[in-house]
Amino acid sequence: MSPVRTIPSARVSAYHVPVLLAEIESLLTGATTILDCTLGGGGHTAALLERGMRVTGIDRDPRALASARERLADFERAGQFRALLGNYAALSDAGLAYAEHFGGILLDLGVSSHQFDDLSRGFTFREGAPLDMRMGDDSEFDAAELLNTIDEVDLSALLRAYADEPRAARLAREIVRRRSRRPFATADDLVDAIRAVLGPRSGAPDFARVFQAVRIAVNDELAGLERALPLLRDRLEPNGVLAIISYHSGEDRLVKNAFRDWSASCICPPKLMMCACRGVALGETLTKRPVSAGDVETEGNPRARSARLRAWKRAV
Repeated sequence: MSPVRTIPSARVSAYHVPVLLAEIESLLTGATTILDCTLGGGGHTAALLERGMRVTGIDRDPRALASARERLADFERAGQFRALLGNYAALSDAGLAYAEHFGGILLDLGVSSHQFDDLSRGFTFREGAPLDMRMGDDSEFDAAELLNTIDEVDLSALLRAYADEPRAARLAREIVRRRSRRPFATADDLVDAIRAVLGPRSGAPDFARVFQAVRIAVNDELAGLERALPLLRDRLEPNGVLAIISYHSGEDRLVKNAFRDWSASCICPPKLMMCACRGVALGETLTKRPVSAGDVETEGNPRARSARLRAWKRAV
């Protein structure tokens, strides 16, 4: 029997278990400078630093950033690692110079294990958890404010688009009806509304879908990713690799479509007689299909089950 590859304990923090670590290491082999746009607990970054790479880590969550800096203090003192507070969709606001380019760029779009497990952050549907879900202090509103103020039509569209919820209109109507009597404040309020519409047999998968949809809206995740993709592409050095781990079909679709367009030599409308676009591919897609976590990894880290990894390489 072949040996099972395990994640070294030094790379696993209380904050986050790095997903698809071996695959990320393989894709970024050869790069000397890395931009980790979703630093979290620093699991991926720790592995890349151990390989001798220089890493700049960005995170919008100041608590995650502080935890990662403490964990990676030796690398920071040696000048091999630096940490910046900010959003990957606004790199210049995080203090990254316009002239800086990287051999590899990584996005792990999932919520960290610590954020899920910390009841006060409100990412979970566990009893009594506050409806917060903000990844950082830059969010304009929390989940409670969103659910208590959003228009019913907009809420229905949100649930349909981000949760793939077939009864989105009914659920939106129920939320509006309930909040008129008492504002939503805890996870229990949203769970009760879901059960009222989906029935008593509804359970964790249903709650997870709806809570994820609210979290995406609170943190402007899909719109932020769409804005960020071309900016990150342009931060790559020639032959640099952009690797993105997504957990939601909407995220994966944006990444897939962007990589497809960048890898095409012509993106003109089919009916156009002559090419009027750039006329050359910007690079190549390295993953023909999204890479998923294997059985061994998902057994040890169930949250890896929904992870999908895609990678793209910039042309010379």
